[in-house]
Amino acid sequence: MIYLDNSATTKPHPEVLEAYHKVAEHYFGNPSSIHHFGGESERLLTHSKKQAANILNVLPEEIVFTSGGTEGNNMAIKGIAFAHQNRGKHIITSQVEHPSVLEACHALESLGFDITYLPVSKEGIVNVDDLRNSITPETILVSIMSVNNELGTIQPISEIGTIVKKHPKIFFHVDHVQGLGKIALDFKAAGVDLCTVSGHKIHGVKGTGALFIRKGTTLFPLQHGGGQEGTFRSGTENLAGIVAFTKALRLIKEAQDENQVRLLKLNKMLREHLREIPQVIINSPAGTVPHILNFSVPGYKPEVIIHSLGEKEIYISTKSACSSKRSDESAVLAACQLGEARATSALRVSLSYGTTEEDIEIFINVLRRIVNELHEVMG
Repeated sequence: MIYLDNSATTKPHPEVLEAYHKVAEHYFGNPSSIHHFGGESERLLTHSKKQAANILNVLPEEIVFTSGGTEGNNMAIKGIAFAHQNRGKHIITSQVEHPSVLEACHALESLGFDITYLPVSKEGIVNVDDLRNSITPETILVSIMSVNNELGTIQPISEIGTIVKKHPKIFFHVDHVQGLGKIALDFKAAGVDLCTVSGHKIHGVKGTGALFIRKGTTLFPLQHGGGQEGTFRSGTENLAGIVAFTKALRLIKEAQDENQVRLLKLNKMLREHLREIPQVIINSPAGTVPHILNFSVPGYKPEVIIHSLGEKEIYISTKSACSSKRSDESAVLAACQLGEARATSALRVSLSYGTTEEDIEIFINVLRRIVNELHEVMG
């Protein structure tokens, strides 16, 4: 099997699974229980929070463990909106955000909030002047992803953070789900107030993740109850998942340090091979993250190509897994104004630090054969 859909989810690392199983079996006490067994679980939870905070270069009390990217994005956006609506109901985001951001914003619109969806360039990048000009006295939040999940485009987070910092009453949220472990992002230096990360994108288990909430930031909690996670997220903690997430976080940072250059070489190799196929148009611009490469084969349904590759146990995708069963058109490519032909035939290859040159060679050879066969049938 050749798995090239790592932006949708990754294969859990064996050490992560081992950690999950060990905690689930031996530390199943409720961290909120006052007996010794519960105290052991609480100490492990505290230790995990310190570890995660150290890796992310933040304070332990600024980490809230979540079930992943969708929950983190909803907590940040709705939490700020509900807590600060008395001084403004304007939020700024972009047209190319993940569905969990866009749908959260659409829901807030139905409650009377005003949302500005910034346009992007053909490369999928937000214009910082557009953002600056969109700020009003009513603005309470700016939410921009660090890395686009379809194109791999890197947004100018530090520049945006500098602009937002000039407005002390505006909060800055970053969806860093696709950037974690691939690009460096110092939350504090970039002026980020809230940042979402997910476990299953970094070889952790599904249902794990974290939201960084800068100290002093006020959120309206979406879950009320026992007051766990600093009252931001009530409910008994998923301790096994939290320990597994922290382990995955440490491992992906090590892999990033050791394999970043090799991943860049694989991306370059993939681009060069794709350019040799006449029917292929590469959509991901230069300078994107090394693990995502988006391309189109105009005139051919992406599902047909995906299923044909799947028959050879080669797995890629069309767009975000959270929107892949919706309209054929990629909303991201449409926002980039790349044309309907490319937006409706887009395919995404997403690598991991475990991807090999042989994987790329085999994928390209099979893809070339599939495209040629389809060309003959339709020709």
